[in-house]
Amino acid sequence: MKFEQFKAGVWRQQYQYKSFSPSLVNHVWIWDDPAINTLLEDANRALGELNAFSLIVPDIDLFIEMHVVKEAQTSSRIEGTQTGIDEALLSEEQIQPEKRNDWREVRNYIEAVNVAIAELATLPLSNRLLKHTHEILMRGVRGEHKQPGEFRTSQNWIGGASLADAVFIPPHPDEVPDLMSELEKFWHNENVAVPHLIRVAISHYQFETIHPFLDGNGRIGRLLIPLYLVNHGLLAKPSLYLSDYFERNRASYYDALMRVRVANDLIHWVRFFLSGIAETAIKGRDVFREILSLRTEVEHAVLSLGKRAPNARLMLNLLYRKPIVSAADVEVALSVSTPTANALIRDMKNLGILAEITGQQRGRVYSFDRYLSLFFS
Repeated sequence: MKFEQFKAGVWRQQYQYKSFSPSLVNHVWIWDDPAINTLLEDANRALGELNAFSLIVPDIDLFIEMHVVKEAQTSSRIEGTQTGIDEALLSEEQIQPEKRNDWREVRNYIEAVNVAIAELATLPLSNRLLKHTHEILMRGVRGEHKQPGEFRTSQNWIGGASLADAVFIPPHPDEVPDLMSELEKFWHNENVAVPHLIRVAISHYQFETIHPFLDGNGRIGRLLIPLYLVNHGLLAKPSLYLSDYFERNRASYYDALMRVRVANDLIHWVRFFLSGIAETAIKGRDVFREILSLRTEVEHAVLSLGKRAPNARLMLNLLYRKPIVSAADVEVALSVSTPTANALIRDMKNLGILAEITGQQRGRVYSFDRYLSLFFS
């Protein structure tokens, strides 16, 4: 199928509304547009540079954890949650009661990402994997009664208060199983010569158009991207997430998806998507460079602590995973006494690594601000 000749689908009359039935995607894709070739080259180069860092940085999984936290917070914010990245790093009892529902949604997303990535070691990217991930995402939060872990059996819609004033109505629920089965085949079809980044661009559009779940489609659709890249070996670690790019360009993102559906303009969507891959990969590469520089500096600083340096290095490893901590967190994570945990925090404060952020005498919390700020830049 040529991008320039693509027909996105057809509107089907249902009882009192028209739903959109998207065209199938599991076939060869070609294009004349030279800009796509250039964007594809740029995106592949940037992705390769990002992946190189995940192969050479020691203890890379320490830093991947913060990428996952940021992705969970950003992707959930697109859906309306109000949890900040600093709050996402706190325990539930440290969160104000009125904010705990949003906090649980973010924490569910973190768990969903981690479980999905771990399962890729034994289970390929599949509808089975997405359903399990969706089940974790919806556990105990808003949407927990909307068929968690199962494709929808009723009609949903995007925008508006009802089907009568919806911005977009995805396909009828009877079509969902076959459409998702066809999309799964596309992820693994070795008989069609389609570059992986083109496949994942089309896959994200198709998933969001099918909208196979009653809730959580945006988050699962965005998570589909790193799952695909890891599954097919473009990334050794889940270090690239497009939620930040989609949020910063939210109007353009939704417009690009709708332009495919209403004007068959797949080229515009693919260009937007490839630009996002390149921009996000370059940003991720630069964050890894800054992490390495900061790590060298702070690990050199803790050497001045003499006999306490080994424990301080263990604490640094904790801070790379969880840059906001309490003394109790340190005590549990490092299996040390309360006095030792307090002494370590005092050392880290004296070295300028930690700063107290609550202003309280009890329940104090400390932040590794310089590290945390790398994920806000």
